[in-house]
Order: sequence, then C-alpha cells, then structure tokens
Amino acid sequence: MAKADTKERILEVTAELFQRYGYNGSGLKQIVTNANATFGSVYHFFPGGKQQLGVEVLRRSGQMYLELAETIVGGASDVATGVRHFFLGAAEVLRQTGYLDACPIETVALEVASTNEALRQATADVFESWITGIGALFTAAGIGEEKARDLAIVVITAIEGAFVLSRAARTTEALERAGTYAAAIVQAALDGIEP
Repeated sequence: MAKADTKERILEVTAELFQRYGYNGSGLKQIVTNANATFGSVYHFFPGGKQQLGVEVLRRSGQMYLELAETIVGGASDVATGVRHFFLGAAEVLRQTGYLDACPIETVALEVASTNEALRQATADVFESWITGIGALFTAAGIGEEKARDLAIVVITAIEGAFVLSRAARTTEALERAGTYAAAIVQAALDGIEP
C-alpha cells in the first residue's frame, strides 16, 4: 500500500505544480520534496522520467476535470444552467486560490505544444476527450451531434481563454462573462435558434 500512496502523492503534487507553474516551472526536486518522495521512487513509477510523469498527470487530470464537468453540467436542471454553474465554479476556485489554480492542461499545452510531442499529444487527447464528453451531454439534451460538438468546442475554448484573461487581470470577470454567453448559446441551441 505504501508504494501506491507514494505514487499517488507524486501524481497529486505534480498536478498541483503544473496548475501553478507549468511543466517547465515544476522541477523534479520540487516534486519529490513536496510529495515527500525520493528521486528513486519517481523513476521507479515513471521510468521515462519527468516526461512520462507529465503525460500521466495530464491524462489523469484531464479525466478528473471531465468527470467534474459531467457532474456539474449533467446534474443541473438543464445543460445551459449546468454550463453557467461550471464557469461560476471555476471562477470561485480561481478566486479562492489567489488566481493560481487554473487548468493544468491549458497551462502545459501553451508551454510545450511546439517543443514536446508527447506532452502536446497528451494535451490534445485530453481536449478531444472533453469535446466528446461535453458534446455527449449536449446531444443527450436534444442537440444534434454536429451542433453539440461545435458547442462543446466553443464552451471549452471560452473557459480556457477566460482562465488566461482572469489570471492575467486577477479578476474573475472574464470567467463570469464567458459563462453567461456560453450558457446563452447552449440555450439558443436547445431552443433551436441558429446563430
């Protein structure tokens, strides 16, 4: 059990560091120190080193965020309200963490998309899983598949862009306004109104 606990700590700490500092800003020394682990344990669980650890953290974090979105959006009275709640929840988390805890997938994607193919592919796969997952929620609500995919792309683009603006401005205005408009376009699609 101790091995599983160590691996879990390494993954959790790395995810937190990626959110705040990105891939390049999160050193192995910092990871092992914060995870109360050793360099040997990192290489035991991740023989490919930091890159393998990074890929696993991105895929794992991406799945957790998708599940969170599915819970919030799927648990609301309707998907448009759920989209609004998701943006408001993201704004609250960002505010509570002093504008440090944004999306680790976006943070790493912006940083490594042109320099590290393994990490670029991991972020691309995560974003595609979000598009598919959110699109499925929209389809289940009665929106056609093609339109649902388009809306999922717009909603994900809106939240990721709003994270960047909110972190830079140190205000949640962008997340709140983007959430209002994202919910409105989802509602319009539900009502059969074309943009």
